[in-house]
Amino acid sequence: MSATMQAQTFTVEPLSPILGAAITGLDLREPFSEATQRTVYDAFIRYHVLCFRDQHLSEEQQIAFTEQFGTLERHISRNRNGNNPFINIVSNLGPDGKPSGKVSSTLWHTDKSFRPQPALATILHALVMPPNGGETCFASMVAAYEALPAAEKAALNGVRVVHSWELSCKRSGAYATPEEIADAPPMSHPLVRTIPETGKQALFMGEHAGYLEGTAQEAGYARIQQLTAHAIDERFVYRHKWTLGDVLMWDNRCLLHCANTNFDAARFPRVLQRTCLRGVAPA
Repeated sequence: MSATMQAQTFTVEPLSPILGAAITGLDLREPFSEATQRTVYDAFIRYHVLCFRDQHLSEEQQIAFTEQFGTLERHISRNRNGNNPFINIVSNLGPDGKPSGKVSSTLWHTDKSFRPQPALATILHALVMPPNGGETCFASMVAAYEALPAAEKAALNGVRVVHSWELSCKRSGAYATPEEIADAPPMSHPLVRTIPETGKQALFMGEHAGYLEGTAQEAGYARIQQLTAHAIDERFVYRHKWTLGDVLMWDNRCLLHCANTNFDAARFPRVLQRTCLRGVAPA
């Protein structure tokens, strides 16, 4: 597939049989033509993860690129870069600027699922990467749902999940501040959502999924964990091996993702720049 934007030609090449495609030939610092924007978004819907190679974006340029596809979503206050609510620097650096040994986002999740309108897309730009490892892993919730037995699909019909920033913090050994809880109160969403552009159904859960509505919390959480174990089976997973300058754009509606800790995080820095797009209420 190819398209023309001004003097540029770009290509879209699949990265794996299950999901993901690499786009080469575009400079994300330049605004897209309407035709290029449409082609890129169509590829986003088809492949779920797009990798734009060889990019060099400032915070402002990444925000401008993101806004071509919708409305920016703010980050939780602890994840903001300074006073900018739309930029999050994902890193393993400590207050002294050196690798801390700690890696964030290591549990399977979908971004902003605790919002009334969970994130449509996340855009993540590799600024500094370890020489090996530190991949971002993705699991297709469309493929995972389609692989369920018919009886289990029927049993999940109409089930709703309460997504909670407070609960996900507590379960990871952290605590949400009162301000964060007020900013992101518990939110109920369907466990199985429909992707509007394709009509396909996908599981919608992850780290922020606290419990099932109408079910005892621990029993509901155990059921979510069972479904997650099914959904992250290797047949549904793509692991992105980062190249410096990569910009990933992925569809939070039909993926879980997490960071791989398979590198020496106390020795090598891993720094990425993140923006998110607001979606719509799942249905």
